[in-house]
Amino acid sequence: MKSISRFGLILFLAVAAHTTLLAQSPIEQAKRIVFLGDSITYDGKYIAIVETELRLRDPKRQFEIIDIGLPSETVSGLSEDGHAGGQFPRPSLHERLDRVLAQLKPDLVVACYGMNDGIYLPLAETRFTAYRDGIQLLRDKVAKVPAQIIHVTPAVFDPVPIRARVAPADKVTAGNPYQNYDEVLTEYSRWLVSKRADGWQVIDLHTRVQESLIDHRKSQPEFTFSPDGVHPNLDGHFVMAIALLNGLEISSATLSAIQPGYNDEKSKRGRLFKLIHQRQRILTDAWLTKTGHLRPMKAGLPLDEAVAKSETLNLSMHSILQEP
Repeated sequence: MKSISRFGLILFLAVAAHTTLLAQSPIEQAKRIVFLGDSITYDGKYIAIVETELRLRDPKRQFEIIDIGLPSETVSGLSEDGHAGGQFPRPSLHERLDRVLAQLKPDLVVACYGMNDGIYLPLAETRFTAYRDGIQLLRDKVAKVPAQIIHVTPAVFDPVPIRARVAPADKVTAGNPYQNYDEVLTEYSRWLVSKRADGWQVIDLHTRVQESLIDHRKSQPEFTFSPDGVHPNLDGHFVMAIALLNGLEISSATLSAIQPGYNDEKSKRGRLFKLIHQRQRILTDAWLTKTGHLRPMKAGLPLDEAVAKSETLNLSMHSILQEP
């Protein structure tokens, strides 16, 4: 009887452990998580918020998040005429993706593309096809690492704060984006979400930000998360982070529950977020320089020097996490 009881206990523990593993989000299982995207991802505040919440949730867990988003980038390989005043075309993820995956060797990739991929023009099948093909190629290359991938729908294009610059379909130029460009992003997002039926992991950030924007405008018609129409402010990054956390099913947190902590630089959350984002900026620029890209921008630190600086910040982060 004792041997049977011992076997039963071992079986129970094995099943329990397996069930716990299955219940975990991919981001909770991964040791090295790489975020890919454009300038919104490069800014990275939503990523720093997600990391802050992950570390507060499990202070002892060993993992690494690397933000290697690149401003102006597309997954489609497209660029509008006169981009950046004609100084350079939009960089394509696929020019650098092989190097990024080979050097970073991620367990998990989180990719957010779409904002630049329609190049601020009305919906067109040729551009939509280039976007879909670029996403599929990204998936194929990540699978060969091998690593998992989570797709994130693009942020919202908001014409309200830049209404003097947006243009109707027949008058769009490099400096005057299509006034209804968010309809393009909505269509791209719908396609990505539809791929859940094929087993893709997709988090619909776009809809969440749209809904929050609509809700705010019920009382504040001029409210915006993106003063320039594209790049979210900190409030926008909060909404994005909550969408990711909820989409990953690792947190039931709401904006009202966590935002006060980030707005208080003396709070545990606020201090931890500041250090994480500071470390992220150092490593992002260093890894972009190390892996290489075609966009003109200031070089980051040599990677070994950036890692040394990040280790000093890690010690401060560890001290904060030990606080009650």
